[in-house]
Amino acid sequence: MTDDIRTRSLRAVWHPCTQMKQHEQLPLVALARGEGAWLVDTQGRRLLDGVSSWWVNLFGHANPRINAALRDQLDTLEHAMLAGFTHAPVVALSERLSARTGGALGHCFYASDGASAVEIALKMSHHAWRNAGRAEKREFVCVRGDYHGETLGALGVTDVPVFRDAYGSLLQAAHVVASPDGRQAGEGASAAADAARRAIADAERLFADRADRIAAIVVEPLVQCATGMAMHDPCYLRELRALCDRYGVHFIADEIAVGFGRTGTFFACEQAGVWPDFLCLSKGISGGYLPLSVVMTREEIYREFYSDTASKAFLHSHSYTGNPLACRAALATLDIFEEDAVLERNRERGADLAARLKPLRDDPRVEQVRSCGMIHAFDVRPEALGAGASSFARRFFTAALDRGVLLRPIGRTVYWMPPYILTDAECAHLAEATAGALDAALDAVA
Repeated sequence: MTDDIRTRSLRAVWHPCTQMKQHEQLPLVALARGEGAWLVDTQGRRLLDGVSSWWVNLFGHANPRINAALRDQLDTLEHAMLAGFTHAPVVALSERLSARTGGALGHCFYASDGASAVEIALKMSHHAWRNAGRAEKREFVCVRGDYHGETLGALGVTDVPVFRDAYGSLLQAAHVVASPDGRQAGEGASAAADAARRAIADAERLFADRADRIAAIVVEPLVQCATGMAMHDPCYLRELRALCDRYGVHFIADEIAVGFGRTGTFFACEQAGVWPDFLCLSKGISGGYLPLSVVMTREEIYREFYSDTASKAFLHSHSYTGNPLACRAALATLDIFEEDAVLERNRERGADLAARLKPLRDDPRVEQVRSCGMIHAFDVRPEALGAGASSFARRFFTAALDRGVLLRPIGRTVYWMPPYILTDAECAHLAEATAGALDAALDAVA
């Protein structure tokens, strides 16, 4: 049965972010079900989901409370167009998300995935400037190493070569400014703050020269995930907010991966005490159940579109905008946050996971052990990788599966981004399997 599913999948399914030929040597993992923090394959092997299935799952697979909410919604309304109509789940979700920002952001515009949310924010920013009589403000700025998605607009503000190089000829070029990543600046909070200020100075040089043509800058707050979990000081966001205000540039915060408690606060921007002009959310918003994304914005931006003129309307749509089932899953997810004091419990769980990484600080093969809330990472030193650098991530992935854990390194960066429900025993299993997989992956080329 397992081989049949794998064979059928390879014949019928084009898997994402994959060189399909690699599956001649690396078999697909055929999954049968999910149970809490675990995935179970068709052979009965249990795998601790150490990356939350690409950073989406917050409260475990087959969560009974989210399941119950979806069953109830199925008997009420599965979907209806949102143009000219509305329904209780989308209204309640919009109200509750806005309340999470203290009312600073609202007017929620929904889509199905993170890249689409970034596309919406980019279009909305330029269109708002055009409606305000500033049509020349059509340029965008991204941060070196940032990832914002793989649709053409989102890819245009992505600075991860493996994703954008193949499609560079199709993209509108964006300005790229220095990253606040403090990994190479030295240890300690002061070094991280210095790295952030240098990045702000670089952005200010660009703004001083081009602000009359720049619509917005888009950033990943606190953690640049796809470039290798590069973490920065919250002061960067605070100073960037001030910079955008001073030069009249919109601030787009892409919290698709880092929102919903991943960095220790519900939204990452909270740690800087600022709100962006556009907040993009997805991934954990539905607890990892259904595709859903949203862009939240300020009242003054919404007002730029409020007109008797059709051309001033934001003419953008998705067929499944505001899908009731997805919104109901998101509402159940918010209920769990509130009823279970998730953020408070995550502080303890995050500290426990960080402590389990401490032994690696003394490992000569490892550098830059770091944590931000429920995101934990370390880099393998280039000299430890040797000739096997290009295949390290694949070797580690396989070795981790052999030890009952799903982990997918980004290049030489090994990271944990698990569901929030791990027990002490599961945390111990994650740490033990990681150490064993590291030994196996490096010993294979020693």
